[in-house]
Amino acid sequence: MAWFCNYYECARCRRAWTDEWSCTCDDDCPHCGARHMSPYQSDDLTTVITSDHEKFVVLWSPETAEHGPDYCELGRFPTREKAKAFLASD
Repeated sequence: MAWFCNYYECARCRRAWTDEWSCTCDDDCPHCGARHMSPYQSDDLTTVITSDHEKFVVLWSPETAEHGPDYCELGRFPTREKAKAFLASD
C-alpha cells in the first residue's frame, strides 16, 4: 500500500504538523481543531532506504498494510547508490 508523510499548516492558527497515512488526505489541526486541512506537501514513503550498520536496506510497504506501513525488506546493498539503482530498475 502506498504510504506518505503529509505536511500541513493550519489555515486558522498557522501551526504546522506532519502525519503519516496511506494517502495524501485532509487532516484536522491537532492544535486548534480546524477541520479539513489539505497537505501542502507529501513525501512518498512506499519504498524507503534505511541504514543497518554497514548495509543499506530497501523496504517496501505491501498492499496488505492497513494502519501502518508494515514494511517488508526487498534487499540489502553495500552502498546507498546501489540501493537507489535497485529501486530505479523496477
